[in-house]
Amino acid sequence: MAEAKKGFGLTNEDLASHPMTFAPGTLSGQRAVISGGAGGIGRATAWLFARLGAEVIITGRKTEKIAPLVEALEGAGHAARGEALDIRDRDAVDSFWDSCFAEGGVDHLINSAGGQFPSPAIDFTPKGWDAVINTNLNGTWHMMQAVALKWRDAGRGGNIVNIVVVTTGGLYGVAHTLAARSGVIGLTRAVSVEWAPLDIRINCVAPGAIETEGWDVYSEEARAAYPKSNPMMRVGTAWDIAQACAYLSAPSGRFVTGEVMAVDGGGQHWGETWTTGKPDYFKT
Repeated sequence: MAEAKKGFGLTNEDLASHPMTFAPGTLSGQRAVISGGAGGIGRATAWLFARLGAEVIITGRKTEKIAPLVEALEGAGHAARGEALDIRDRDAVDSFWDSCFAEGGVDHLINSAGGQFPSPAIDFTPKGWDAVINTNLNGTWHMMQAVALKWRDAGRGGNIVNIVVVTTGGLYGVAHTLAARSGVIGLTRAVSVEWAPLDIRINCVAPGAIETEGWDVYSEEARAAYPKSNPMMRVGTAWDIAQACAYLSAPSGRFVTGEVMAVDGGGQHWGETWTTGKPDYFKT
């Protein structure tokens, strides 16, 4: 079975056997698209949804990152396929959904694609700012609207879960992603009302300090402080986020829309996360 790189986060072997809250078959007969599916949270969600019986379609910009996950899922007996997709390219997004609905449509979209880099906001370059906004906000919107149009035209409903971050305070060093994800939250709340008559539900899951393989971009000082960033004094895992996505996508979430589910150990109420390391000024 293909493995994620060693270090931070959960391996494919971990995800294939991790205890589940929901019963196998909960999502049987359903199809789920997971953007950014090769990343830590997306990969965990792909495994959970597949183990719950869904056929999963994993997208990402690089085929070589998607292929090992698809191979691992298929090797475990699950229905999965992957497709390279740049969510910033609306024409490519529309073409992707055309092919999905030509094959019978989908039931769930988990918007997990995104990216950012730790940096003081005053040092952002225009290129760096645009890269994060185009992926995390514009790309998420392209996927949301394009599938909603397909659901509307097909006369069927659907479910969208947007992975964001906790934006209510206490997260520093990634102001560009806070701006983008705040936009996604605003969009989610607005269209949850507009799209309710179409039987389209849409919610956000907002992770706090979650250990994934992407942690290697942060400094050792920053990582060491993450467990102390919330009143539970520990970090979460990608599986915690996947379980939240499953709750919102399973029958348990049938009467939930327009919400932001924070999975952060209470960090939005007490705590702080400095992705660039806490400045001496605030330490004193």
